[in-house]
Amino acid sequence: MTSAPPLYPPYAAVPPPPPGPGVQPPFPAPPVEGKGKRIGWTLGIGAGVLLLICGGGAAAVAGLATSAQSALQEQTHKVVSQYLDAVVAQQYEKAYSMLCREAKQDESPAEYRVRVSGMEPIVSYRLEKLDLINFTVPVDATYDTGDTGQLLAYLGQNQDTGAFEVCDLGE
Repeated sequence: MTSAPPLYPPYAAVPPPPPGPGVQPPFPAPPVEGKGKRIGWTLGIGAGVLLLICGGGAAAVAGLATSAQSALQEQTHKVVSQYLDAVVAQQYEKAYSMLCREAKQDESPAEYRVRVSGMEPIVSYRLEKLDLINFTVPVDATYDTGDTGQLLAYLGQNQDTGAFEVCDLGE
């Protein structure tokens, strides 16, 4: 039987181990001066950047909320104004067409005309801020007799188009 050739080169080719005790390292200990300052500066800068990012995000969210509220205010005031302009001008068919689906289901155009034409005529109005909780717009109305009153325009949203619509105008 012949023996297989060695898998590794002979041990004589292995380098000798490094010298023992007495070897001098290139420096006695790793440098430590300034290490605490560098960590402090790093943490301080990191905290500042984090604060800027979070502050910017909070400002962006606040700006977006304000912008969205202004847009809602503008859209609802436009819808209520168009509706009231039609009622003031006694254009009852036009006013009826601006009502939300639920209001149209509750009342026919003829019933609507009878009800609205029987109300005290409005000669002018002023809209107040949208109430986001009840989704109403308060209306300060002046009647042809000179009396004033506060009405509420109840709003709904068209499920097909997403547009706002008046569902009712009442006290």
